[in-house]
Amino acid sequence: MGVMSGPYIIRGSVSLPEAELLWRFSRSSGPGGQHVNTSDSQVELRFDLAGTQALPPVWKARALERLAGRLVGGVIAVRASEHRSQWRNREAAAVRLAALLAEATAPPPRPRRATKIPRGINERRLREKKQRAETKRGRSGRDWS
Repeated sequence: MGVMSGPYIIRGSVSLPEAELLWRFSRSSGPGGQHVNTSDSQVELRFDLAGTQALPPVWKARALERLAGRLVGGVIAVRASEHRSQWRNREAAAVRLAALLAEATAPPPRPRRATKIPRGINERRLREKKQRAETKRGRSGRDWS
């Protein structure tokens, strides 16, 4: 089969520790022929976000806050069953978890600085509005005979 393409890098030099990943395998639903009834190809990957020491404390707090709706007892679970091979599903689940954690630990966006609308833009908008009103006013059938 080969070696998994880990370690799964979250961002920078921080990666998912293989020792803290809990794997569970079960039968995948859907078509697949006779083989599907005997192979456990669906993968569930669990990661204890609340108890991990692999993430910096600031990242961990940020991830716990952002992923609060997906956590069950501080543990995040990711499922993969799109491939027929358990190996490829393992890869998919690990990549998905790393991407989820990368997004959840990302720094918040810089606050938007309010800027003033330039006077020329405002004047042009009002001028175009007046022209449009005149065009529409000209369509009323008063002068037509």
